Amino acid sequence: MFTAQDVVKLRASTGAGMMDCKKALTESDGDFDKAVIWLREKGIAAAAKKADRIAAEGAVGSYIHMGGKIGVLVEINCETDFVARSAQFQNLLKDIAMQIAAANPKYVTIDEVPSEEVDKEKEVLTAQSLNEGKPANVVEKMVEGRIHKFYKEICLLEQDFVKDSSKTVKEIINEAVLSIGEKINVRRFVRYEMGEGLTKRVDNLAEEVAKMSKI
Repeated sequence: MFTAQDVVKLRASTGAGMMDCKKALTESDGDFDKAVIWLREKGIAAAAKKADRIAAEGAVGSYIHMGGKIGVLVEINCETDFVARSAQFQNLLKDIAMQIAAANPKYVTIDEVPSEEVDKEKEVLTAQSLNEGKPANVVEKMVEGRIHKFYKEICLLEQDFVKDSSKTVKEIINEAVLSIGEKINVRRFVRYEMGEGLTKRVDNLAEEVAKMSKI
């Protein structure tokens, strides 16, 4: 077990985000030293140390899927143009664009999710838990767990990587940071799906056959 103070202490020591620190302590059964090692192995500590650097270079990548049915543009930033032109960075760019096409995230990070959307989801999840007959004292913990799943569905960095589901997109990027030695940041993306939002024609086969039989 560990406390909120342990999470804060780990964050101060490594610079990693609060949720990453909490996950590290959970994976390490509350052992502080093991949690530090876990963050380093995942590349999270290294990425956190580079968080204050300026990443104004980079590239825009694209991916077209299903014969033109889905298209993605994504901007990923790094610190130097040299890295932006490297094969490793370009492969990362392509992988992230493919991820967006396949998993359809709405946001890049948890911080981008509007508080109103989170509050609405919590209301729905709370009502669901209570309707399942769960005791009020455990509903809060259940909602917290389900909100985490909610983030994994809509936030790019929290999603399981489509090419290796044992890792999240954030972990893939952190590994690239560790390997390349520069800050790497997914800035923005746009995903197009053909016909999205349009009213589509629905043909009634029986009616069409009936009409043809009268001709």
